[in-house]
Amino acid sequence: MPMLADPSTRYRPFKPAPFPQRSWPDKECKKAPIWLSTDLRDGNQSLANPMTNQQKLRFFRHLVQIGFKEIEVSYPAASDSDFNFCRELLNGGEVPDDVWIQVLTPARADLIKRTFEAVAGLKHVIIHMYNATSCLFREVVFNNNREETVQLAETHTKLVRELAQQYAESHGTNFRFEYSPETFSQTETEYAVEVCEAVKKTWLAGNKSVWADGRNEERIIFNLPATVEISTPNIFADQVERFCSTISEREKCIISLHTHNDRGCAVAAAELGVLAGADRIEGTVLGNGERTGNVDLVTLAMNLYSQGYPPGLDFSDIFSVIDTVVECTGLPIHPRHPYAGELVFTAFSGSHQDAIKKGFEAQTAREKKGNNIWDMPYLPIDPADVGCTYEAVIRVNSQSGKGGSIAYIVKSALALDLPRRMQISFYKVVQDRSEQTGKEMTSKDITTAFRQSFHLGGSIYDGRLVLKSFMTRDISTPTSSAPQTPILGPEQDGRPLSRLANLNLSSGHPDQSPDRSYHEKDLHNVPKRLTAKILVDGKLREISGEGNGPLSSFLDALHADLGISLSIREYSEHAVGAGSDVKAATYVELIPPEVDPKDKTKGGFWGVGVDADITASGLKALVSAANGYLDETKLQLEH
Repeated sequence: MPMLADPSTRYRPFKPAPFPQRSWPDKECKKAPIWLSTDLRDGNQSLANPMTNQQKLRFFRHLVQIGFKEIEVSYPAASDSDFNFCRELLNGGEVPDDVWIQVLTPARADLIKRTFEAVAGLKHVIIHMYNATSCLFREVVFNNNREETVQLAETHTKLVRELAQQYAESHGTNFRFEYSPETFSQTETEYAVEVCEAVKKTWLAGNKSVWADGRNEERIIFNLPATVEISTPNIFADQVERFCSTISEREKCIISLHTHNDRGCAVAAAELGVLAGADRIEGTVLGNGERTGNVDLVTLAMNLYSQGYPPGLDFSDIFSVIDTVVECTGLPIHPRHPYAGELVFTAFSGSHQDAIKKGFEAQTAREKKGNNIWDMPYLPIDPADVGCTYEAVIRVNSQSGKGGSIAYIVKSALALDLPRRMQISFYKVVQDRSEQTGKEMTSKDITTAFRQSFHLGGSIYDGRLVLKSFMTRDISTPTSSAPQTPILGPEQDGRPLSRLANLNLSSGHPDQSPDRSYHEKDLHNVPKRLTAKILVDGKLREISGEGNGPLSSFLDALHADLGISLSIREYSEHAVGAGSDVKAATYVELIPPEVDPKDKTKGGFWGVGVDADITASGLKALVSAANGYLDETKLQLEH
């Protein structure tokens, strides 16, 4: 049937008791609570195909590796499989000395006894007993009144105490007791306190120690479950604070929370519950659990981490955590899942990408000055802290913006800081490809497109023109004494050339080194004659020209010998690498005669060249840009 026009005819709002003395809104969470993972119990019981014991053991080992000190492993009386898993943990020596094993049992004598049999011999055990206390469950499910519900809890707490004393002495096990007034969030808070007071009185009345060494440690855990989430997180926080402020002998109580996600607010409810006085949180790694799931302990821990407080759990390798959860539970992780989803550190929006790019540059500058505080647009934590790479942070599709993100990817992959107008020019290439395919452009796709567009990176990316070698000389210098640059082929890769060291290359970041107009004085302001050997549509040609420097000489040669008439509108450069491995990266924009150099609304043709010799780098950039011109104009060249 469709949704009701008036839902009040079928549903009623939860009516909380007034609590004007609340103090939790003024508090801050500055330390981690005690964490308990219930992946192997509450998480497992919610699976269509429960884990095998082998899978549970793998999961258990990973929980220990993450840093959990309390792990609920089973409901031993529910099945032989759960019972046997406890015995396997003992017999295999799987439980570290500082880890407490928790097991669940309802308030039933036969099931409680079976539970103790399952954990006999383990070093540290928490017996977790529950019975439902809400009006709905009392009247509809169990047909108990208030007094009978209290008596049920008292009677079975007494049995747990007696068995804990007995097994501590006979099997050397240390015990703690946890009691859950199930459906606490739907229970009258004053009544939940009444039940727990009776339980506490019964537990503390024991005449023997529940520790194997006889010590007198009598703290009881009261677990307050939002078994079904039925109100907003602030109301749950009020319930928790009312409980914490009302229960007697608070110093003897550990207040625990167990929130479910029926309204999508389990994380908020748990965080506000801690502000309200809770000491401990039960949940699952990545939020598996009945219906919409338990509270996600990864999100809770990383939220705390993002505020600068140690969470006590280590998610440095989030991918291994995801692998364990997915392979053991068979459940996928949503790509937008906080901290763990495939896309949570990814920006497709152009404005977001631009902000992140600038943020990374500012972060790097701060860190060089000794300030390591993370302050990044759109990224609340450093992805590297959970084992993610920066490569996935910026990804491109048809919705991405005008070049900044793409430039970031090119810079990361190829160490090239593109001039701003070149970024915009290349963005159009990527945008066209993305729209044609209707798919995301990966980093590999983008770098490949860059190499193809600018004919950079090897013979497979060659254009119609390929520079093979060149020679320059001052026009006043006799030919026999002219310096010659070696052949620009693969056999010369890595040969150190000296001229770069004598030139002033800008190695700053692009925003600090804006595009500048080209002047021949940047490359030896002496009249030159240049002779070059180039492949023209696959045929070797020799061309020559004259100018105020090598670049203008090369452009003169292109015009005189091949009929390509282009001039430089913009030129910029920067260093790539450092020390003996430094190279020059040169960027040029060439324009045909009909384009006004001052009218930058009419784009030219960009090129890039990289070489250990700055002259060669500049010439390669000219060839790259000229190839772009030829690609577009389809000009027939003179052979």
